[in-house]
This record gives sequence, C-alpha cells and structure tokens, in this order.
Amino acid sequence: MAFGGFSKEANTAPMADINMVPLIDVMLVLLVIFILTAPLLTHAVKVDLPRTSSAENKVQAERIEIALSPESEVFWNGEKIEISELDARMQAAGAAVTDAASAPEIHLRADKTTPYDGVAKVMAAAARAGLSKIAFVSQPE
Repeated sequence: MAFGGFSKEANTAPMADINMVPLIDVMLVLLVIFILTAPLLTHAVKVDLPRTSSAENKVQAERIEIALSPESEVFWNGEKIEISELDARMQAAGAAVTDAASAPEIHLRADKTTPYDGVAKVMAAAARAGLSKIAFVSQPE
C-alpha cells in the first residue's frame, strides 16, 4: 500500500487506491499455467471397442385385464368368470410374485354405470392376494 502522494505538501494523507496491475499480472500467469497443465491431467487410454447390438433385458410385469359390466359380471382377460372364482385367480396371481417388480398389474375396466359394490369386491380380492398395482382404465374425452 502506498503512503505517498503527488502533492508537495508536508501533511499528505496516505493513498487509498489499490494498484490493480500486479493482481492482474498474477491472475494472467495463473490462467496460462492452468491452460497448459489441464490437458496433461487427463490420462486417457485409446481403446478400440468392439461394436455390438443388443437390447436391454427388461422384465415386463404380467398384465391382468379385469372388466366389469353394468350387471357386475366379471371378465378376466376377456373370459367371463364368476365372482367366487375371482378370489382363487387373484391368489394364484399373488402366489407367483417373487419380488415387487414382478407383481402383475391389474387394469380395471368398469362400465360407468357399474355399481361401486362390484369395483370394491375386485379391489378387496386384489388386496387379499397382496396385489397392489391397480390401474383404472378410462376413455379420453
């Protein structure tokens, strides 16, 4: 920090200005050093990799389509079943589950005039079998 001034008076105050030129010089020298050393820090080994084509093995979960008619008739993947048979089929589907990813998805298609009682019975049977992936299918407007 400079304590001198340009005036010839005896009671001069210290200079309050900072000389920026040395700071800029140091910054530019550091910038040049980083530019020169950055390419040396990457240790890449050139390897000619073989080209192959393969698809990722994704296990698709089983999809169970359940439809409910306005008269509360139950259809399992398009096949009409009795409501008493629904529990047995849900238990069989739940017993085949080994992990959460392999649990089947239940797609429930219920007519808009179907009583809620039929929908509740299907959901209760799925819950008893331990099946928690339930989707309600609707038509877009």
